[in-house]
Amino acid sequence: MANGGLRNAAVSSPVRRYAIMRVMMLCRPILATALTTTLALAAVTLAAHPARAQDKGSVNPKPLPPLANPNDPHLAAKELFGRKPLPASLAVRSIGFYAKGCIAGAVALPINGSAWQVMRLSRNRNWGHPDLIALLERLAVKAQKVAGWPGLLVGDMSQPRGGPMLTGHASHQVGLDADVWLTPMPNRQLSREEREETSAVMMVRKDRLDIDPQSWTPSHLPVIRAAAQEPQVERIFVNAAIKKALCREAKGDRSWLSKVRPMYGHDYHFHVRMKCPPGSTNCGPQPPPPESEGCSAGDLAYWFSDAVLHPKPPVTPPKPKPPMTLADLPAECRQVLLAP
Repeated sequence: MANGGLRNAAVSSPVRRYAIMRVMMLCRPILATALTTTLALAAVTLAAHPARAQDKGSVNPKPLPPLANPNDPHLAAKELFGRKPLPASLAVRSIGFYAKGCIAGAVALPINGSAWQVMRLSRNRNWGHPDLIALLERLAVKAQKVAGWPGLLVGDMSQPRGGPMLTGHASHQVGLDADVWLTPMPNRQLSREEREETSAVMMVRKDRLDIDPQSWTPSHLPVIRAAAQEPQVERIFVNAAIKKALCREAKGDRSWLSKVRPMYGHDYHFHVRMKCPPGSTNCGPQPPPPESEGCSAGDLAYWFSDAVLHPKPPVTPPKPKPPMTLADLPAECRQVLLAP
């Protein structure tokens, strides 16, 4: 997600060998106090960065240049974590909060599975906590059974050591977030070019008030429901129009809808966020979502307000925020960064 946190083991040798082979290839709030300038600014900022699933990758990515002074305390942490092509050889643990942390002992989701394929390989963001890997593999099989999909297309997870990313996300830092495309996996293996250049299908109508009936199908609900019903899942982020459709279409047990939260963007994919796993004592949990379905007109009114759908730029442009530095992250993240 691009900003999912705004609301409310050592690596096995096969994984390491796989990552090493890719080094050559890669190397490389919104709770407004009033619907005024703050609200408009937040909406403009996030609207300027739509679904990152649409950002194309590169078949031949260029390596990132070496840093002139990697020990500079003012250096953005994303510059350090974005240059680590392999995970830290430390015991597995998620450290910090989803939008301010890192992960030790991350594991890669294989780029091809029986029921999934990884997209945008050039980003090297198919890493996560082993529990996240297991969840995605399990969910992919469920998508076959409950929706008849050949499988899932998996977008961004985390970097090998988590941490802030050079592009695209505020969260996804602790190996517990994953973007799953709302486009079913085709019944064949995609080429490298297709994985880098194919765009996910837009699910939201042009006026942003509801789903697009030409792309949204009855099979989408059971896939999202299967993810939300996983006990380890904390939240599912979707566009408000998708939440609206789920509220309208869900039958029977609707308790899972409480986990599905509206969020800017997320109109091409849904964002799965796991709870802090056992053993990650320094993982910062998120407060549980409200128990209500979140389907009332009042629950969704903010997201369909004119200020959100048609944001106006603030009269006075804000000063850019200073980048997050290594010192801003939990102390353990320095060890994660420096580990072999």
